[in-house]
Amino acid sequence: MARKTKSDAPEAKAFPALDAAGIESIVSGHHSDPFGVLGVHQAGGIIFSRAFVEGAETVDAVTLDGQPCGTLARRHHAGFFEGALTLTKRQPVRLRAKRGNDEWIVTDAYSFGPVLGPMDDYLIAEGTHQRLFDKMGAHVMHHQGADGVHFAVWAPNARRVSVVGDFNAWDGRRHAMRLRRDTGIWEIFVPDITPGAIYKYEIVSSNGVTQPLKADPFAFQSEMRPKNASIVARPFAHHWGDAAHRKSWKGNDQRRVPVSIYEVHAGSWKRGPEGRFLTWDELADDLIPYCVDMGFTHIEFLPVSEHPYDPSWGYQTTGLYTPSARFGEPEGFARFVDGAHRAGLGVILDWVPAHFPTDAHGLARFDGTALYEHEDPRQGFHPDWNTAIYNFGRREVMSFLVNNALFWCERYHVDALRVDAVASMLYLDYSRKDGEWIPNKHGGRENLEAVDFLRAMNKAVYGVHPGAFTVAEESTAWPKVSAPVHEGGLGFGFKWNMGFMHDTLQYLARDPIHRRHHHNELTFGLLYAFGENYVLPLSHDEVVHGKGSLLKKMAGSDLEKFATLRAYYGFMWGYPGKKLLFMGQEFAPWEEWSEARALDWHLTDSHLHGGMQRLVRDLNHAYRDTPALHQRDNEGEGFEWLIADDAQNSVYAWLRKAPGEPPVAVITNFTPVERTGYSVPLPLAGRWREVINTDAPVYGGGGRGNMGAVIATESGGQGAALLTLPPLATIMLQYETPPATGTKAQGRD
Repeated sequence: MARKTKSDAPEAKAFPALDAAGIESIVSGHHSDPFGVLGVHQAGGIIFSRAFVEGAETVDAVTLDGQPCGTLARRHHAGFFEGALTLTKRQPVRLRAKRGNDEWIVTDAYSFGPVLGPMDDYLIAEGTHQRLFDKMGAHVMHHQGADGVHFAVWAPNARRVSVVGDFNAWDGRRHAMRLRRDTGIWEIFVPDITPGAIYKYEIVSSNGVTQPLKADPFAFQSEMRPKNASIVARPFAHHWGDAAHRKSWKGNDQRRVPVSIYEVHAGSWKRGPEGRFLTWDELADDLIPYCVDMGFTHIEFLPVSEHPYDPSWGYQTTGLYTPSARFGEPEGFARFVDGAHRAGLGVILDWVPAHFPTDAHGLARFDGTALYEHEDPRQGFHPDWNTAIYNFGRREVMSFLVNNALFWCERYHVDALRVDAVASMLYLDYSRKDGEWIPNKHGGRENLEAVDFLRAMNKAVYGVHPGAFTVAEESTAWPKVSAPVHEGGLGFGFKWNMGFMHDTLQYLARDPIHRRHHHNELTFGLLYAFGENYVLPLSHDEVVHGKGSLLKKMAGSDLEKFATLRAYYGFMWGYPGKKLLFMGQEFAPWEEWSEARALDWHLTDSHLHGGMQRLVRDLNHAYRDTPALHQRDNEGEGFEWLIADDAQNSVYAWLRKAPGEPPVAVITNFTPVERTGYSVPLPLAGRWREVINTDAPVYGGGGRGNMGAVIATESGGQGAALLTLPPLATIMLQYETPPATGTKAQGRD
């Protein structure tokens, strides 16, 4: 074969070479538009390539299927190359690089086109994109003939944004991203990256200052603390089996079904060997059957989003789209939710859109400016928690948060979001003195932008995910928190009744002899009990930071504390409103809760603690199985006072009702005195069966009561019965049969 001479080689085509200044800006990482320089380009019919391959001495270009298509000349010793290609059209290429005896292949990220399109730009700019989680963050995909990962992040004020990780030696010069100027979003498709890759964003601010490396705001997986990088998650592939559960709740009026919530901190319900966190699969094995047996309808988790600091309990989150690495892989959480649904349990997440921590890797001054927060600390800094406050008036921030609410409902099938610290969002002067806050445009203290955000979030959740609901932790008298947006409300499904929690615990901390002087502390709540759709919370906030456990809050001797707490639980489960109990309080621990250790499960072996647990189980089942106790929880027609004014004896009695259902009378004696022959008016004559007596021996009580039932006789058109009221106890009586002829009232002397 004849040897090729120099004149036989293809004639080199001329192309516009990059000037020295442009090359220097690329290799130093300061070029404002690397996609305009690097990659495959065409000019005057010539297709050419420019590449920065750090450390290479020679570079040859090949097509994705391995066909040689050109040799690039080195223009800078750091690794800048350019040269004409033999291609007939622009297409992605790979670069075969050599240095001494080393050889490696790099698929040129700059030779690929964008992934986001004009419609994304339009919806994002408008603030109406409801699937941002499909576009932002890191997504494994096949794009223009290659497998890799698409990254997208919002940083409109940055001079440069690069994705960095082990795959590029954390060198921000190597994968500088493309800016979509209309939206301020930077994107890049990086070929050959696989799930599990660790990454962050290197952001150079508008004044040229490189910021601390930032985790991805849309990361779907994160490193285990104390590390804080984002992880490229594998494509979500859980196969759900909860269609029946979701269909059932889609058709429910949540106000008229039983809702009894077990509030759980996933990191301390139980612990594994040597105190390690349980995985989601391990939690599912124990927690789901436990809640089913205990009769709860829902499990509510304190925030499970990624957070750097354990004692924050998850309320200072740095990864709103990431289930915490403490409990294993993200799909483990999906398996937990699916398992709960198959067992008939709903799952509620505590959600924190009010504020975020200022950790350097998080959202604070994300692109060198106050991007997610306000610049002015009178608006953007929270004095109670030393955190930053979201700028709800910025459409991109609102969209980020609204999409996050939708994300948990869609990706993980959660049934509800309990929104934390709503009061702090609604009031501009929350925890601030005069001069420390800025009034709204009308001169008022209401945060109008937060109101708009909450309404938009609730409309989106209820509109996109029928069957899901939201709950507000809101401690003020803000009107219509749980009214629909179209009726002028904030749009929540429910609101925590903080007044109930405060008033009842304050009352029960008093010595019983003094309770007669504070009788109205328990009757007052019924004046507003139906103004909102209330959840009655005995939450984690009441059993931490020196407040003591619920048992310790009760007045009296040890035995009286147990009796009072049993009576209180009976009172609460008979009171109108949905129920919430923080984990552990169902067996009445002496010590307050700590996130650093597991609950004191050994206590359930004792008669008193185990008895309390059995009582909560029976209360839940009675509440669920008895329509009168739940169907009108949030409507006045479901409640009627029987005895509201017996302050002398500290006795309260009322009726719970539902259309077409047998009513239930709830009677509580909050003194340590047994009362016999106590007359209680009842609306119907006949037999009233005792469905709950918190003084029953099986619960640790003294066994005083009414032998399982009472007979009410008719008097003046209404029934009445003489009851034995056990000391410090609640009884529930359900109407059962019409009276027999000639029946007399019966009671125990």
